[in-house]
Amino acid sequence: MVRSLKNPKKAKRKSKGSKKEDGSSSSNLVPSMPAKVWQPGVDALEEGEELQCDPSAYNSLHAFHIGWPCLSFDVVRDSLGLVRTEFPHTIYCVTGTQANNAPNSIGIFKISNISGKRRELVPTKTSNADTDMESDSSDSDEDEMENEGPKAPVFQVRKVFHEGCVNRIRAMTQKPHICATWGDTGHVQIWDFASHLNALAEAESNISKDASTVSNQTPLVKFTGHKDEGYAIDWSALVPGRLVSGDCKNCIHLWEPSSDSTWNVDSKPFVGHTGSVEDLQWSPTEPYVFASCSVDKTIAIWDTRLGKSPAASFKAHNTDVNVISWNRLASCMLASGSDDGTFSIRDLRLLKEGDSVVAHFEYHKHPITSIEWSPHEASTLAVSSSDNQLTIWDLSLERDEEEEAEFKAKTQEEVHAPTDLPPQLLFVHQGQKDLKELHWHTQIPGMLISTAGDGFNILMPSNIETNLPPANATA
Repeated sequence: MVRSLKNPKKAKRKSKGSKKEDGSSSSNLVPSMPAKVWQPGVDALEEGEELQCDPSAYNSLHAFHIGWPCLSFDVVRDSLGLVRTEFPHTIYCVTGTQANNAPNSIGIFKISNISGKRRELVPTKTSNADTDMESDSSDSDEDEMENEGPKAPVFQVRKVFHEGCVNRIRAMTQKPHICATWGDTGHVQIWDFASHLNALAEAESNISKDASTVSNQTPLVKFTGHKDEGYAIDWSALVPGRLVSGDCKNCIHLWEPSSDSTWNVDSKPFVGHTGSVEDLQWSPTEPYVFASCSVDKTIAIWDTRLGKSPAASFKAHNTDVNVISWNRLASCMLASGSDDGTFSIRDLRLLKEGDSVVAHFEYHKHPITSIEWSPHEASTLAVSSSDNQLTIWDLSLERDEEEEAEFKAKTQEEVHAPTDLPPQLLFVHQGQKDLKELHWHTQIPGMLISTAGDGFNILMPSNIETNLPPANATA
């Protein structure tokens, strides 16, 4: 059964059935004890309490689904602008279904008219009179939005039949209409979705998300050389068409493009892990180097010029290493997430010294399912976990005792911030069940998209400050 996604919820407590008998404002009430900060994923809700969404925590928040749960998806780069900050937004994505008792498909979809709150990234200097005028204008705009209500996002999708469930899907950076899929049938396939993306770009009318039309399309390549199914796959950001795929039998195969529509797949695999290869990441700066992680608790670094064994391998966690992410803005940094809920940051320059871990977090209590560095901020990354939390972290932050003391002095009631809450934790998003994968949108600063068992979320937290790249930034 397909579960529809309810309103996404954030960590805010609400007591059911309680009301003020005297009609007085809550600000006049004197608390009998210090306020307690509720910790998502740690503290249990009491009877009669529920989590309630706080809209002010988001610049934008939307939910949707395409029918069946999707384990994986990818953001498709488009030609609408390298750095987009003005609402409404439009995005393109590809995803694949996990339908056990029904035909599976790849969904190529477009979501337009994504609304949100406008935020000035660079405040302008104005006089008091101008400020008052702008404030009145802003209030008027907000009143108009409240009266009319924001227009709903427009969802359009085209579906292509896929043999078996889609374990992982990735779009090529340089040619985003070329996508690779890992199926539970044990096959890796490469597809050309140019016609579907072009049709979506030209379409203006809404195509129902429940559209039953599924087209049949022959993949460009179907590789049957893996001995088992897999999940690990990654396109090189430096060499168009270069691909690696890893399976549950510890084998990694290298794909080299021979033309626009054909690939040569090395029949002799890279072997170095003793268990399933869970994730793969190409180096953002070295065209022949990639990293892999495995259920054998290790991470391996490979150089395709040095043979079929890893150039370096080290124990990364105490349990399965599920996911890795190579920082494209700080190429010495590699993040990894484990089955025990921990995630670590390593400085690869320190590998020869033995201990390369520069940060380690034990906030999540269930397996890490996805991790990804921000494409716009070198110190920021997002993490999803089986504890139904999506968290955002800024590794440049440290606890400031003076600032905390000043804040406590200004507050009316005493607030005890949890001492074990990491100061690097920027944001906690909840409301999705069985979170599987997340991605930043590389062309819309601050936008995250996530998929779970009950659908997708698009979110833009209001406290994520992004320094825009210079005007002459390239793709």
